[in-house]
Formats: sequence, structure tokens, C-alpha cells
Amino acid sequence: MGDFHTPTHDYVTGWQSVRMADGGVAGLVLAAGAGRRMGGPKALLRLTPSGPSLVETAVTRLHDAGVGDVHVVAGSAADQVRVRAERVGGLVVEAADWAEGMGASLRRGLDALSRTGADAALLMLVDLPDVGAEVHARLLTAVADEGDLTAVLVRAAYDGLPGHPVLLGRAHWAAVREGAVGDSGARDYFKDQRPRLVECGDLASGRDIDRPADV
Repeated sequence: MGDFHTPTHDYVTGWQSVRMADGGVAGLVLAAGAGRRMGGPKALLRLTPSGPSLVETAVTRLHDAGVGDVHVVAGSAADQVRVRAERVGGLVVEAADWAEGMGASLRRGLDALSRTGADAALLMLVDLPDVGAEVHARLLTAVADEGDLTAVLVRAAYDGLPGHPVLLGRAHWAAVREGAVGDSGARDYFKDQRPRLVECGDLASGRDIDRPADV
């Protein structure tokens, strides 16, 4: 079930009332891409020679924000991604059709979450190196007074521009899955439904990395 991990930092204590008796928030990290412009899967990239891979960092930061079950969708180099994700407590699912694009990964992740008791998913991309636990915690704090997490649709923004993570209630999963094709992911759904934006530009840039020069 998408329950909560014991918080490890003081900044997560303010939203603990968001926990529900029969559900909670599960993490979902999309980490299936081949990273062709990077020269290899970004999930395996290390920003420093002795540092953790990006997939390890993504899982750890969600845990540090208080999210217990963190599901990771693997595709390219799936065996290597699995080893690293499971090393830090990630729950790995594989998208056999990952080469289709982000849509395939998102469908596979939502399929996995639909078999859990989670009320909402905190959706994160693997290639956002400066989006830390503070950002995740801010989104969770933003819904701390919500009576029903299944209906939430909240998205991080950086200087007013929508980014990731996105807190996606279960009530949205079926429609998001239906529209997740090619490399668009949930982009069209978010255009129609307009998630509530939570400004996080004071915490991170929200930038992704596509090429070696971006690191």
C-alpha cells in the first residue's frame, strides 16, 4: 500500500495529517529512457564519480520527504536500474514497450499503482537533479487539509512555469493512462485539467538534464 516512510527531516513534519487510514501517497519515478542525447540511460548517471546514480537519488529524496512506497519504472538497461533502485528501497516495474516514449512508462507505472491501496501518486522524472525532498514535502503540505486525496491534482512550478513533481490523485489515473501515448506522457491531460500550481522556485530550478553539457 502507498503508505508513508518515517520522516527523516524536520521539514516533513508539518504535513503528516495528510496520511489516511486506508491509503496514502506512493512515489512514482519514471526512469525507463535510453538517454540517447546523454550517451546512456540517465537513471544510471552519477553527477560525481563517487556519488549515487540519479535513480538512487530520486528514490531517496522521495523517502526523505516521507513517502514510503516508491515505484520505479525501468526500461532501457532495466537490470542495472533495478539493482540501483532496489539498493535504496525502490520497487521496480519494467515497461517492455519503453521505447515508445514516456507514455508507455507512465501507463506501466499507473498499472502497478492501481494494484496498491495508494490514494495518490507523487509523480517524478529521474532527470531532475536539483529537485529535492523539500519540493516533494511542499506539495504534500499543500494538500494536508484535503479530505480526499484521490481527487488532488497539484503540480510544482518554478518561477511560474509548471514542472515536476506532480501529485496525482487516483481519480485521475484512468484518464491519464488513456491519454499517455508516445512521448507526451500526461501533458495533454494537464492542459485540459490545469493542476493547481505550487511555487517551488525558491527551492530548486526544476531543470532537467538531456546532454552531458547540462551536468
